[in-house]
Amino acid sequence: MKKRKFRSMQQNLHTVSRSINSQAAQIRNSLSEIEKSLNKIASNEDIKNKKALDLGCSVGRSTFELAKIFDEVTGIDFSANFINVGVKLKIYDSLIYKVRKEGEIFEEKSISLKSLGLEQIKEKVTFMQGDACNLKDIYTDFDLIFCSNLIDRLYYPQKFLDDIPSRINKNGLLVLLSPYTWMEDYTPKENWLGGYIKDKKEIKTLDTLKENFLSSFELLETIDVPFVIKETSRKYQHIISQMSIWKKK
Repeated sequence: MKKRKFRSMQQNLHTVSRSINSQAAQIRNSLSEIEKSLNKIASNEDIKNKKALDLGCSVGRSTFELAKIFDEVTGIDFSANFINVGVKLKIYDSLIYKVRKEGEIFEEKSISLKSLGLEQIKEKVTFMQGDACNLKDIYTDFDLIFCSNLIDRLYYPQKFLDDIPSRINKNGLLVLLSPYTWMEDYTPKENWLGGYIKDKKEIKTLDTLKENFLSSFELLETIDVPFVIKETSRKYQHIISQMSIWKKK
């Protein structure tokens, strides 16, 4: 029993450390694209930079980065382990974690808000545990909702699509990033938004999003965002997420 519990704790720690280690490249790429888009789209005064929601924030790197642009940022994730990383960084400014080198060999790493240039904006950030498919009513009136690699990991993504428009202010932005890796481990197949054949026709996720958001959002642009996840010293995953940027009507 103790061995199983210890093994479970090890797996949780590895998952957290892997998330810390892998978020940086994608966050830099995607937020850089968002900033470009914001500058291009919001040359007028339609878009406000007051309040943002980072939904599916993982360990919180993107939440802190968004606080460079927005006055108030809330990071929400389903995993308490992930949220605790963001909370500890906000309180203590730094964190020590381990990354897998090979098999059961790990290397100790550290990260700090100061080294990332984020220490001055930490008071603008709040972290909460929550379910993207069942958000509390208090999470509303956002100028941006940012969802990175979230929709294809939800158990009921259609409920998320139905709910999210009411939480964004007029002219606000919804930014979705996903490689559309639909798997039954996370989402029952009957709940997939794309990646299957129906009536001899390919159903693709972006088309489903367009159909769902027809009356509530304008699709501004789609951008491919590449990033790399380091699994061990010699193994990496190369992933290309599609970022779609939607403006609330």
